[in-house]
Amino acid sequence: MPGLDFDVILQRWPEFLVGARATIIYSGISLFFASAIGLAVALARMSRVTPLRWFARGYIDFVRGTPALVQIFFVYFGLPAIGINLSAPTAAVVALSINSGGYLAEIFRGGIASVDRGQAEAARSLGMSGAESMRRIILPQAVLRVVPAAAGEFTNLVKGTSLLSTISVTELTRVAQVIVGTTFRPIEAYLAIAVIYFILNAFIAQGAVWLERRLMRAQGLIHV
Repeated sequence: MPGLDFDVILQRWPEFLVGARATIIYSGISLFFASAIGLAVALARMSRVTPLRWFARGYIDFVRGTPALVQIFFVYFGLPAIGINLSAPTAAVVALSINSGGYLAEIFRGGIASVDRGQAEAARSLGMSGAESMRRIILPQAVLRVVPAAAGEFTNLVKGTSLLSTISVTELTRVAQVIVGTTFRPIEAYLAIAVIYFILNAFIAQGAVWLERRLMRAQGLIHV
């Protein structure tokens, strides 16, 4: 195409791959911690202990009501004011985990609440404790129901890593910015990372479909 020089992409392809690898690593680690946070907050949100419910509700409202970029700046630039100094990569994981955890909390809560309460009552009638019925009866069914929404949040998390370039974390968008600064070819560089982001999220979508079908087979809902 006139005006486009794709040799720039080919010559700097190893750098794009390094950025993509960093994006995957930051996304994966943040998803792990965000899932733990989300589940804990979801259970707190459904707790009978009023202070826990208030705390969980406040956390969710704060995360969902403030921009992710502001949260990243608060963790990286704000916490040092009270003596908490985090490296840029650590601050990146902390901020992304906190942000995604708030959204996953509501996704998990919705999945748990969608399971018929009668099943928990039946489990208790068989002598199971509340924690045991949650672990053995409620959560396995809730996991299946939250897979599509959780996969959507994971794609948002992958895209959200692009904000880390604002604190000089080397990920895909930061790599593109560096390449643009040396080649002065913004269209090619940003088109390349757009394609990479699309491919990464396409894999997540397909992975979610595979996981959902696998869980359905495990629970006997489908046989093919």
